[in-house]
Parts: sequence; C-alpha cells; structure tokens
Amino acid sequence: MTQFPQTLKTWRRTRRLSQLDLALEAQVSARHISFLETGRARPSREMIARLGDTLSLPLSVRNQMLTQAGFAMRYTGSSWDDAQMKPVRAALDHMLDNHWPYPAFAVDRLWNVVRINAPATQLFGPLGIQVGASLIDLVLSNQMPDMVENWPEVAHHSAQRLRTESAAQGGVQRLDEAAEQLSKVPLAAPLSRGPVMPAIYRAGGLRLSLFSTIAQFGTPEDLTLDDLKIEMFFPADAETKALLEQMAPPRE
Repeated sequence: MTQFPQTLKTWRRTRRLSQLDLALEAQVSARHISFLETGRARPSREMIARLGDTLSLPLSVRNQMLTQAGFAMRYTGSSWDDAQMKPVRAALDHMLDNHWPYPAFAVDRLWNVVRINAPATQLFGPLGIQVGASLIDLVLSNQMPDMVENWPEVAHHSAQRLRTESAAQGGVQRLDEAAEQLSKVPLAAPLSRGPVMPAIYRAGGLRLSLFSTIAQFGTPEDLTLDDLKIEMFFPADAETKALLEQMAPPRE
C-alpha cells in the first residue's frame, strides 16, 4: 500500500477539504479517513471508488490509488478506432457536424485537437489548427496579439481556464506553464463586464466576435474520454452570425 496515504492526503488538500469534511461527504467516519491517511487502515476497492467520486478524481488518479492499495487498475484508455468507441465517435461527430455553420472542435487534457468540424477547419486551418495540433502552442504564439483584437482579456481568461483545468487534474506542468506565460500579458484596461467575454478575431478585412461553450461526457469510464472537452463557438453579434453563415463550407 505504498504511497496511498500520501496520495489521498494530497488530493484531499487539493480539494480544500478537512478530514472531517471528506468524511461527511463520503459518509464515513473521520477516524477512518485519518487511519487511511496514516496507513493504519487498508482501503477496499469500494472505499477507493467512494473517495474518487467524493473528490471528483480523474480516472488516472483512481487507477493510481487502486494500484497503490494493491488492486488491479479499473480504467483503460481506448483507441478512437476501437469498435466499442463507435457510439462515442458517432455522438461526437453528431455534435460537431450539427454545429454548422459555426466552428467547433474537441480537445484532450493538454488541448490537443482530437476532432474538428468543417467550419473550424476553414476558420482556424490557416493557423495550423487541425487534428493533432496543439491549441496551447497557438495561444502562446506571436500570432495571437495581432489576430485577436482583445488579446489581453482573452489571455487573462485563458490563463484562468488553464489553472482551473490543471487544478482539477491535480496539477499539470504543461497547463501551469502556459497559464503562467499568459498571465504576464498586461491588461491595458479593467476586464469588460458582460454575460460572456468574446474573443474578437481579425483576419484581412474580417472581424469575428465569438464566444464558446464547453461540453464533456457525463459518465466517462474510459481514460480517453475522461478529460475530453468539446468546444463550440457561437457568434456574439449579428455581423459575425451573418459572416459565419456566408463563409461556411457546404454541408456534406
């Protein structure tokens, strides 16, 4: 049971819970949580599952805790081409394809593009955004200040999102380093206040104001799906809506 006590303690603190808080939410005694964290008690598979749900742990961490406690890993990562992933692929393609004429793509935990629809390919393809490309590389590139009219605000919000996603995964160096770099972009004015903060893209004579929503699978049991995020862009004004409808490639 090497390291299980420390892993549990680290994640409890990451979620900013006391032993009593965790015990109450997991519906066990605080004494038992204390014994688990000191190694005086051995967790069962059921207890690890309960703690994982209570602490909203990534599936990879649940696997880690299982192996540390002497059990076999429960979760595996499937290839996108596996037969069992067919309904998942269909659902993902349905969401992306039916978001036409607006851009949308799916990214993994490190912001690498996994799927992309035709409008997103048309809009972001010239920037190198395609399946396998890194959105982190793009947002850290020198292109962004020239391409995004309100880049300081977008950089600030992107840094916040990166920190939040890193914290949810227990700290991811790649995300933390990107957030730190983006946080150094100086804000020329206080952040605007509105229901959403759009990114305003400029390309040639075009000006597109877009905001996005993010969706995830609700009950992932596979490592490949656990941190997958579907980002769907919407027009923030009538002019952008008209431009996207005009620019969108024909639906297949």
